[in-house]
Amino acid sequence: METKKQKQVSELIKRNFGLVLQQEGPMILEGSFVTVTQVVMSSDLGQAKIYVSIFNATDKQSTLILLRQHKHRLQQALVTRIRKHVRRIPRIEFFIDDTLDEMDRLNNLFDKINE
Repeated sequence: METKKQKQVSELIKRNFGLVLQQEGPMILEGSFVTVTQVVMSSDLGQAKIYVSIFNATDKQSTLILLRQHKHRLQQALVTRIRKHVRRIPRIEFFIDDTLDEMDRLNNLFDKINE
């Protein structure tokens, strides 16, 4: 169960990292559209797991690899935005959130059943 502080920091990172992706994303992501769906903080607030949803990409894993290759650049942009709001800057890791893909797959299955 997340504490109040974990929820506050995760929401702060979610909002600010979304803005970082708007600024830095076009130079890094080669036309893919990436949104932050969720941020999960560790109990000591030292690690942030950022779950992203990737659109307009044929291979989502390659987009995730691009994010990981540019992690230092993205983290520095995030640090400039949140450094006055947190005591400790968390390390970030990226994960794919495939919830929307799964919903689309289930909708297609239901459509086939209804035909």
